[in-house]
Amino acid sequence: MTRATASAANALVPFSPRALALHPGNVGSIDAYIQAVNRVPMLTPEEELRLARNYRESEDLDAAGRLVMSHLRLVVAVARNYLGYGLPHADLIQEGNIGLMKAVKRFDPERGVRLVSFALHWIKAEIHEYILKNWRLVKVATTKAQRKLFFNLRSMKPGLGTMSPDQIEGVARDLNVKPQEVAEMETRLSGGDVALEGRADAGEEEFAPIDYLADADSEPTQVLQRRQYDLMQTEGVQAALEQLDPRSRRIIEARWLNEDADGRVGTATLHELAEEFGVSAERIRQIEAKALQKMRGSLTEYA
Repeated sequence: MTRATASAANALVPFSPRALALHPGNVGSIDAYIQAVNRVPMLTPEEELRLARNYRESEDLDAAGRLVMSHLRLVVAVARNYLGYGLPHADLIQEGNIGLMKAVKRFDPERGVRLVSFALHWIKAEIHEYILKNWRLVKVATTKAQRKLFFNLRSMKPGLGTMSPDQIEGVARDLNVKPQEVAEMETRLSGGDVALEGRADAGEEEFAPIDYLADADSEPTQVLQRRQYDLMQTEGVQAALEQLDPRSRRIIEARWLNEDADGRVGTATLHELAEEFGVSAERIRQIEAKALQKMRGSLTEYA
């Protein structure tokens, strides 16, 4: 039992110093721990009943410690059935031990049920919760039906390939779930975690998802730049035009902003505007250049 499990024990079933001194968690490796728990004597029904009553009636910590330690071998046996999920055996045992301590705290000896039968549910529940939280970065099962499929689908599949519609229907019927849920869980189980960023020692020819999933349009600085550009195109241009005299504004609008019937922008020529204002085309060009320079100065705060 690791330090984390010992801390959980204090929060669930407080061990007395005497019980902790005898605890197999003081050994080093997982193999030594398993050998140690298998050497802990099992309780007779009479001993179990007496200890459970002592703990329930007077919170005898020695009694609670003996109840827990005599059933540690049960946790090891249950945890061994979940090694196929790729999680450390020691962690599975640790979580199962937490479930065992919860069971001892809630065990009612007057119901006529042995602790081993009562504790089995709590041990499996803690191990299941641990597997669901740590098997993938993204939780694969949240509903009751999904949890049932997660822990049963792999053993019910006839082979390693994709299930046929008839096989999906059969599993759904046996587990009393929808066929769509079976197909979805099969897809989830067949997938795996993919690192967003590549390995530190990756070569130049290796590409991680971050290399081709990046969306430059959604990058914060790009979003801010587009927003600033839109403001410049609307509020900025309008504010710059209002600073021009009427003649300069008319020239800028005719040359750069107004649309004709065909949707073309700025179709007025220098000679047309020169005729309109009674000046030379060169003078119109000079007024236009000066007006554009003034507008650029007004738009600097939007740039």
